[in-house]
Amino acid sequence: MIFYDCSTAPSPRRARIFIAEKGLEIETREISIAQGEQRAPDFLAINPRATLPVLITEAGHTLSENVAIATYLEALHPEPPLLGRNPEEKGQVAMWNAIAEGQGGMAIAEAFRNAHPAMKGRALPGPLDLDQIPELAERGLKRAAAFFELLEARLAESPYLAGDVFTLADITAYVFTDFARVIKMRPREDQPHLRAWAEKLAARPSISL
Repeated sequence: MIFYDCSTAPSPRRARIFIAEKGLEIETREISIAQGEQRAPDFLAINPRATLPVLITEAGHTLSENVAIATYLEALHPEPPLLGRNPEEKGQVAMWNAIAEGQGGMAIAEAFRNAHPAMKGRALPGPLDLDQIPELAERGLKRAAAFFELLEARLAESPYLAGDVFTLADITAYVFTDFARVIKMRPREDQPHLRAWAEKLAARPSISL
């Protein structure tokens, strides 16, 4: 297997944490988004969508979405289970992972990519050059704040997002809440459950990679 990573970006960080939690050592190649290497011909030959992460499977197939990478690796290495231990838990993991992606990751990306000077002309990841829309940045900030409130409410009733154990849903939500620093958003003092959960996850060895 070959893992294409970018050490500064949130999406490949999710896969990197998943790989570490599985205790796997996979050949890794660094692709610098800051230098535009994801749009170079050599990488576009691997992933024409110009996004990271990418995992080349043992059979030589290309997986370019976090859920696909996690599903593949979990099937090969079921322990420790990160996608759920039974049907009920699997459903919760899938649901909360989708919530974290759609209501968290997309909101934070919307706010960041439509406002930060470094993202001018690059309002969406991928091969297209798209202009920033300031109104979307404002909307993204509101959506991100609502996501933090959603996490606080959930974590007030559950130690982890999908239940009583750490899963892919926690990886996704943690990476995005941590990345929210780029839009100057952090868990507030009046969000104690979110803050405690984030501190608990930050202590895991995989998180610092």
